[in-house]
Amino acid sequence: MEPEDQPVPVSGAAPLSSYVESWTPGPVTDEDPLPVGPVAALSAVLDLPDAVAKAGDPLPPLWHWLYFLNWPAQGGLGPDGHPLDGRFLPPIPHRQRMWAGGRCEIREPLRLGEPAERVRSLGALTAKQGRTGELLFVTERREFRQRGRLCLVEEQDSVYRSGRSAGQHPSVLDQLTLPDTDSPWQLPAHPDPALLFRFSALTANAHRIHYDAPYCRDEEGYPGLVVHGPLLALLMLELPRRRAPDRRVRSLSYRLHKPVFGGEHLAACGTPAGEGAELRVATHRENRHATAQVTFG
Repeated sequence: MEPEDQPVPVSGAAPLSSYVESWTPGPVTDEDPLPVGPVAALSAVLDLPDAVAKAGDPLPPLWHWLYFLNWPAQGGLGPDGHPLDGRFLPPIPHRQRMWAGGRCEIREPLRLGEPAERVRSLGALTAKQGRTGELLFVTERREFRQRGRLCLVEEQDSVYRSGRSAGQHPSVLDQLTLPDTDSPWQLPAHPDPALLFRFSALTANAHRIHYDAPYCRDEEGYPGLVVHGPLLALLMLELPRRRAPDRRVRSLSYRLHKPVFGGEHLAACGTPAGEGAELRVATHRENRHATAQVTFG
């Protein structure tokens, strides 16, 4: 989960499942011309010498996260920077969200500069009892089409709870120690506040844990800025893009386990395995902040 914390139950609260018994949001369709600008911008943020794709080229896996962005009115944001309302945000009190992971099937890559359509719908909806309270698991399904053909099918898993988290995090960040890894594929990174701010802007992510250090410490209990879960996933997928450029990713899945904090040294690590690869993000603290599996086709 991103970030991974244990929920603090809200005293006297009704079961979360009771708030969503009649919650049945219908599908919604969006369109995006997939302009070249966002790809060039993220390429610069990742310190690449050139844009990874030009008009007509296939988008690398997960780079479609730069598109179909949601920009609510400023008054529609909560104190934490998250939107107060949304089609697939469950109507539960004191809503706190954790992004847990997802899956993506790439039937054919989306082409940059060609209009695309996205249809979002509610997938699975399950309430479960955790060790310290009830959790609501919500899966959002997304289908992407170009020229009337289904190209991508994606599912994103989010976990919701009521009340503030009570996670256990380091009190002081070590910004010098490097991860200890011998993986055959490695991509080091050292995300600083400027990089996190730029990535927030590129993905329309106003969550304050990624750019407001005093808020992180005083309100959320983190020792520093939190590295975006989507950024960790993209860094893992950079490994097959760079180390196996002639092999196309047909499907992938990823999970987010423990947060990485700005200023820490991290490494995206990968090991080829048969018709795919096993990927992870490591720091000196943890070997598996995030994990992913890709299958080549």
